[in-house]
Amino acid sequence: MSRPVSSPSGPQGGQSPFRFPQRYERIAERLAADIRAGRLTPGERLPSERQLARRLEVGRASVREALAALALRGVLETRPGSGSFVVADALERLAPGTEPVAASDAGPFDLLEARLLLEPGVAALAARRGRRDAEAERLLDAMDVAADDRDRSGWNEGDRRFHRRLAALTSNPVLLGLAEEVATLMDQPLWQRLRDDSILRPERARLHAAEHRMIYEAVVDGDAAAASFYAAQHLERVRRYMTTDQES
Repeated sequence: MSRPVSSPSGPQGGQSPFRFPQRYERIAERLAADIRAGRLTPGERLPSERQLARRLEVGRASVREALAALALRGVLETRPGSGSFVVADALERLAPGTEPVAASDAGPFDLLEARLLLEPGVAALAARRGRRDAEAERLLDAMDVAADDRDRSGWNEGDRRFHRRLAALTSNPVLLGLAEEVATLMDQPLWQRLRDDSILRPERARLHAAEHRMIYEAVVDGDAAAASFYAAQHLERVRRYMTTDQES
């Protein structure tokens, strides 16, 4: 008689026991081990992202993800212009039983890589449909206000919904489904943390808002090449800002 086969997601539908930690999770655990062992002490400033990347022989993007993950856990405090510091009660926050919920298999920079492949094509197809959209224009106006008010939460919500709206303008249900998945990943705390850090300077959010308008106007004009170009340019800037060192 054949034996029942467990679902890949585990018997309770949770995280697969065979999931391999992502690189940033391994880096975060190495830093946590240094704190537990006393090699990094409460109040101590960590080496810069560039120094950590060299020491650990990894990319700075992975280091940034790791630091953000530890900050979300309350183990580190990131101070713009100064760096990352071990908090006073870091050992308590690293005690057994305080482990974070398992992360998605998609890290923030995996998501950006996928968006760079997907969204320029989405913008081009939306441009081939070439029409104005009241909801997209409302979201653009809301992002302008949020950028001026330094409302990062409101800006991020508008950003997520605007990119989903572009997919809706393609009238392609497959692309809309993919955009829904991207929007879900953009709701994850680690993405939100890195994105919030990337727009601490208000001029960055304003520039992103202007880029959104350029994409939209190219869509309305029916200029597929321009829409694709502006979408790719925008996402490259997002990646650059999310990997820019906040210590200087």
